[in-house]
Amino acid sequence: MPGTVLLLAASPTGKGRLVDAASVLPVLAAVPPSILSGTETANVVELADPLEPQAVLTRLRAAAAAPGPLTVFVTGQLHLDRRQRLPHLALARTTPATVRYTGLPWHWVREELRLRPAGATTLVLDLHADPETWEQLHTVPLDSGRNNAVHGRIAPPPARREVGSPSYMKAVATVLRSGHRPAMAELHRQVLARLGADVAADMLLSTHTPDSGDPHDAISAAARDGRYAEADELAARWEEAAARAHGPASEDALHWSEVRADLAMFAGDAARSCRTWLTVAHARLAAGQPSDAPAVEAAADRAHHQWGHIKDAARARELGPALAELRLRVPGRREGALENVQQHLRQLQTN
Repeated sequence: MPGTVLLLAASPTGKGRLVDAASVLPVLAAVPPSILSGTETANVVELADPLEPQAVLTRLRAAAAAPGPLTVFVTGQLHLDRRQRLPHLALARTTPATVRYTGLPWHWVREELRLRPAGATTLVLDLHADPETWEQLHTVPLDSGRNNAVHGRIAPPPARREVGSPSYMKAVATVLRSGHRPAMAELHRQVLARLGADVAADMLLSTHTPDSGDPHDAISAAARDGRYAEADELAARWEEAAARAHGPASEDALHWSEVRADLAMFAGDAARSCRTWLTVAHARLAAGQPSDAPAVEAAADRAHHQWGHIKDAARARELGPALAELRLRVPGRREGALENVQQHLRQLQTN
């Protein structure tokens, strides 16, 4: 089965740049796709200094939906947004004051990859952290998802007015250009051996995927085979069990509701996916979560996204007012979200 490779290198322009991230792309691009992926054939998507987090999300979402192994190479720098102090990957237009709106929230990466089966996704990371993020990472490690293998390093901020080098990722490319991709843990070991003392102060990342037996694996396998009804039935059982054990508004129960919303999306039922995301968003708000909490914003954004993909005008009109009401409470990070819903509703009502 063909693999998929996503090459993402991003850092701000100007004095906010901590690392010359894009300099690694020509070196990685010289590696054959099959070696980057570890499969006989592979599709490679390259993102160099992207401007918009939504554009990165679109590419990430497409890569996550592809069957077969997925390898994501990320080079860049991490910052915390000032409101919630959540890690973001800085993009070309990111400044300390605009991280929340111009950076890529790292939890988006985790969320988009969560339904992939264990062992199917590898993240290779070469990241630099600003001082605040570096300090927080010592107590709150970077969460890249429990089903994903992660190898790489996070480097401390460079000296004032200096720009760091993505030396870890360049060493990865050097090893891979030999024409052979070793097991990822071995690749990580070889890279560290090449870099030696250069990574002595870094946070080194090397985590493996969990053992099989996770219910997500069976659900993901059914979805990959197109057995969406079976996958949804399995997820519904876990949702019901979590609701009985912990309550319908518990994180466990809402997690399985979100899984079912994603399954509806994969099955092409945008209306059911939208309705489920609306339910999740309202449940989180009713539980006292703030309107700008990442999980609340994600539910609203995904409901909005799925609503835009409903082909049946009557069903779209039915769900539109509920989405507009939600957008009043949860405007999200994109300007004009409520206006977009209202405009689309007017178009639907004139058809």
